[in-house]
Amino acid sequence: MMKQRYRERLLLLLLMAATLMFFTGCGPSVDDLASVDYTPIEREDWEISTPEDEGIDPELVAEVYYNASQLDTIYSLLVVKNGKLIGEKYFHDGSIDELGKRASVTKSYTSALTGIALEQGYLESTDQKMLEFFPDISDQVTDPRKWTITIENMLEMKSGYPWEEEDAAAWEAMWSGEYLSQIVAIPLISDPGTRFKYSNLTAHWLGIIVARATGKDLKTFGEEYLFDPLGVTPGEGWIRDLDGYYIASGDIIFTARDMAIFGQLYLNEGKHNGQQIISAEWVSDSLRTYSVIEFEVTSVGKFKNMGYGYMWWSAEVGNHHVNFAWGHGGQLIVLEDSLDLVVVTTADPFYGPDTHQNAWTHEKAILETISTFIYSLPSE
Repeated sequence: MMKQRYRERLLLLLLMAATLMFFTGCGPSVDDLASVDYTPIEREDWEISTPEDEGIDPELVAEVYYNASQLDTIYSLLVVKNGKLIGEKYFHDGSIDELGKRASVTKSYTSALTGIALEQGYLESTDQKMLEFFPDISDQVTDPRKWTITIENMLEMKSGYPWEEEDAAAWEAMWSGEYLSQIVAIPLISDPGTRFKYSNLTAHWLGIIVARATGKDLKTFGEEYLFDPLGVTPGEGWIRDLDGYYIASGDIIFTARDMAIFGQLYLNEGKHNGQQIISAEWVSDSLRTYSVIEFEVTSVGKFKNMGYGYMWWSAEVGNHHVNFAWGHGGQLIVLEDSLDLVVVTTADPFYGPDTHQNAWTHEKAILETISTFIYSLPSE
């Protein structure tokens, strides 16, 4: 009887140990980390440094690159500290010149262009009403609440329109390419300004507002006031809707290095090479948290207490507060202001309406890898 109990206890202990190893993993060995090469490529667009010189433990950097190398769909991982590129590596289909769809990272660019349009006087204020800019369809609107939707509501994802993935009609409309009529057709699910609901259509309509207010398409306006001053060029293939407007909610095309430049612009309070590209006030307003997310999953990896600013996400990662641009498949521009840190990933965008279920497993793995790295860094 005692032997039987001993065997049962031993089996239980072995099971517990196996379970612990399964969930915690053994991690990379010293030899694994020593074999990782994440040395940045020398080019004129970035000043190069090392983790040691910028005050980061090189073993932590090696570990995140090792972990990234185990991911199936990641294309690139860049780490910038104190405005200097200290880590860079490409995987699978990635390369220093790879231009791919950056999905909803585009929304953070649209937010920037909205701020620039305000500063340049093309827009009066964030209190302006959405329907001011759509006289061609506004007389068809029967819900009076739609007349109260402001630019600020749109930036905060509080327009009242549904998240497309929770609404079959909105999901179908999102892939239709015809978006102006959807302002009228899609019903609101909440009063404007009261509730966060992530809406790709809302972000695209905001881009149309910028285009109509400036009299320039989004790409041309961006080249004049944002892209050219940063020394970056969107790749060919940024698609337009059926009315000719560039998709403001997704699919802008940049290299990973271009994305890092955009991220550093926000850490530098809107300045690049001494030039004020975006006002410091707009950067500050954009990175505040106005909305608490309402997704079923309210944290991913070590990204906790997730919220939303002006088309920038926010989260707590251990002792760190981060803001980030986030695109489908695992496109990320993560900012940790107190560390003067930018982390960029690009990945397979899993483009198309039938890819979302398969994409989330891979996207989540990238988010977990990057959040674990940031969590490991000491606070400054």
